Amino acid sequence: MDKSNKNHVDHTTFNNDWYDVGAPKLKQILWYFINVLFLKSGLNPVSKIKIFFLRLFGAKIGKGVLIKPCINIKYPWKLEIGDHSWIGENVWIDNLANVKIGKHVCISQGAFLLTGNHNYKKTTFDLMIGEINIEDGVWIGAMSTVCPGISCASHAILSVNSVATKDLDPYEIYQGNPAIKIRSRSIN
Repeated sequence: MDKSNKNHVDHTTFNNDWYDVGAPKLKQILWYFINVLFLKSGLNPVSKIKIFFLRLFGAKIGKGVLIKPCINIKYPWKLEIGDHSWIGENVWIDNLANVKIGKHVCISQGAFLLTGNHNYKKTTFDLMIGEINIEDGVWIGAMSTVCPGISCASHAILSVNSVATKDLDPYEIYQGNPAIKIRSRSIN
């Protein structure tokens, strides 16, 4: 490969030494095994055990939170979940940056909260991260993705298999890829 050509990606120049995981290596390794054994595994259906380990590793978890089997959480010390929120089966919280989930939120099956991506415009393919903030009463539909740096305002809905690439307004329903506002949410 011609390294003088700036029009090619060159992974040998990738460097994310600037990124701080926020925990010592031993804690990261221990979390990896706890995550595999107790969260990612379908053999543990007990939400309270998952919550115990998440709190032990630094997550801030409110009361009445329900966490289903087979979820994946990258770094619990960068996670906050408010009271009475639900996390469905096969949810992946890839939180390289902080993820804040409010009260009474529903993150449905197979949803993906993605805080990191790569800058495709640079030859170095630099890592880019952005926090996710999901406010009270939001519903993230099954198989949907929330991209880095997105805020989902109070009681917004991201419908099934949609991708939030821009902030969601309060009490609005979004659908598609990229998600667009399709109507307002009314709660009786």
